[in-house]
Amino acid sequence: MTSLPESVRQRVIALAADVLGGLAPDETPPPLKAVARFTAAKRARLGGTAIAAALESDPVFRGRVLEAARTAHPGVVEAVSAGRPPPAADPSDVATVAFLLRPNGWIDLVAAAEDSARRTGDEARAARDAAAAVRLREQLSAVRAEARESRERSKAEIDRLKAENAVLRRHLNEARTQVAASEDAGRAATAESARAVSVAESGRAGAEAEARRLRARLAEVEQALEGTRRAGREGRSLETARLGLLLDTLAEAAAGLRRELALPASTVRPADTVDALEPAPVSAGGRPGDDPAALDDLLSLPQAHLIVDGYNVTKSAWPTMPLEAQRNRLVQRLAALAARTGAEVTCVFDGADVEAPAVPLGPGVRVRFSPRGQTADELIRRLVAAEPVGRPVTVVSSDREVADGVRSRGARAVESAALVGLLS
Repeated sequence: MTSLPESVRQRVIALAADVLGGLAPDETPPPLKAVARFTAAKRARLGGTAIAAALESDPVFRGRVLEAARTAHPGVVEAVSAGRPPPAADPSDVATVAFLLRPNGWIDLVAAAEDSARRTGDEARAARDAAAAVRLREQLSAVRAEARESRERSKAEIDRLKAENAVLRRHLNEARTQVAASEDAGRAATAESARAVSVAESGRAGAEAEARRLRARLAEVEQALEGTRRAGREGRSLETARLGLLLDTLAEAAAGLRRELALPASTVRPADTVDALEPAPVSAGGRPGDDPAALDDLLSLPQAHLIVDGYNVTKSAWPTMPLEAQRNRLVQRLAALAARTGAEVTCVFDGADVEAPAVPLGPGVRVRFSPRGQTADELIRRLVAAEPVGRPVTVVSSDREVADGVRSRGARAVESAALVGLLS
């Protein structure tokens, strides 16, 4: 194809590709028969070279494309045919019609279109360059403004740091003053301590002298007491002597029997002999009624045994917690109570629906679950029945049936509220 500006070339090929799609097979130039089967977009893209060659070599095909251009630009075709291209027409359209029509001087029309396209491109580039220059000036102004703001912020930060430094220096001077005062106070305290040691030494010497005097007085009292005892022994009746001899004989016989049988010291308590389910170990961790002070007095008795109706206490103290959490909390707090009072503590839970559940065993607390077929109330009564008569046993339960049952066996019954208050 004759050298054309790229915009003109693309218009000519696009127009020819549209015309090629509407030709009958016998009207299609032989070199373009394969291209004619493509779509219009593919004909212009893939068959552009073949279409350009056919336009150069086939006047008939070029005439058909000219007719299509006449339909698209009728005024331009007529003006170019008359040798008077319209001044307002697009130079690329004029060059397209001139290439297809090829009147006298058409090459000059194509060259004029190329010059116009070049001028248009130059003007577009100049406009883009001007717009870029405007953007650069705006960016430069923004950078300068940001730099001014940054300088102002830096100056404000420096002023703030200077003020903080002044405050820190003032605090440092105050701290140095306080240290000096503390050192003076320390020296004064050392001197006072030395005086106190001297006074203590003097007091100790006086105390030692007083202790020697008291020891001498104690020796005199002991001598007088021994004389009194001797006189008392001499004045005892025959019956008293016989009773003392009998008691001594029984005590020596019991001691000899224990040595003879090699009996170890017993650590088994009566409550340990009652059949019940023991929990699986895990690593862990007065007046009756509801008076915590009265319960505390009962636990201070020698060899006291506290038996707790577990769920009766936990469901009144922590009703919204799960049963496992209730058991754990109660056992932990009973361990602290046992450590404080020294009392033996047994906590009983109803085990009808569990199989020896895991409970953190607190030191000093025995935890038991009732066997299948037996309630916790029955287990509590069995524990009380196992105790010797006369031992101080206290049962904590708000169940009236449990309280009446243990009282009939000699134990004291206390409301759950008393234990909850004591644990709190």
